[in-house]
Amino acid sequence: MNFRIKSFISILIISSVFISCEKEFDTVIDTQKPSYQVVSVSPKDSVLFNINDSSLVISIQFQQNSIVNSVLAEMIDPSGKNFLGESLQLFDNGKSENGDQTVNDKIFSNKIFMRSNSLNGNYNLKFYASDNSSSQKLVAWSTFKYRNGQSNVAPVISNALVDPDTLVVTDTVAILTSLVVNDQNGVNDIKEVFFIVYRPDGTTSGNKVFLFDDGNLLQNGDQTAGDGIYSRIISVNQNNVKGTYRFEFQAIDRGGLTSNIINYPVLIQ
Repeated sequence: MNFRIKSFISILIISSVFISCEKEFDTVIDTQKPSYQVVSVSPKDSVLFNINDSSLVISIQFQQNSIVNSVLAEMIDPSGKNFLGESLQLFDNGKSENGDQTVNDKIFSNKIFMRSNSLNGNYNLKFYASDNSSSQKLVAWSTFKYRNGQSNVAPVISNALVDPDTLVVTDTVAILTSLVVNDQNGVNDIKEVFFIVYRPDGTTSGNKVFLFDDGNLLQNGDQTAGDGIYSRIISVNQNNVKGTYRFEFQAIDRGGLTSNIINYPVLIQ
């Protein structure tokens, strides 16, 4: 038995109100404040990386009679991380370096720079504003799809492992599953790594059992984060139907391309 399994043999894994927005952007939050009203936000559609000008203007427009003291934006990338690492201050100062065209026109903007290796997929923008009498509040959000201009290549999986893959079950037994995943577009392009279990009679629930490359040894059996080896600990017990199961491994990238499939037999007696 693999040494990692010995450590886990005793572990049982148990496998605000929103208001409809204008059509020009996704959602406006009801601030319940008469001092400012959102008109539109940008970007809101698709953005393609431009090697000659990789700048992207983030902006939000308020009605002309709005009283706005400050505006911040956050941008969450497809992996759920803050793309900028912090909040981005938006300005209504008419300065080109901030991507703002006209001073005091109630359009607050700032400019960021995308990269050719930035993740493909949907980015979520959240806009926060304050007037002279309140703290920052979430007032709108938008989603846009980013394409980094690189050719998307499907991931490739290999070295599937189920340890042990043959076992006599009289009590709860922990099983380590792992898989090596490679992607020419980088490790951050991987969206999902999983397997689906098929019972001895060929039926399946179709549920995906996700594997992780997070370095969480105790919970997932993964030794090193970001090394391309995805792992997951599952458990079986005496109530499982006896016979040969099939574990179907696969990976999907953020562009929606699927990897090859690896089928792995597991005998429960």
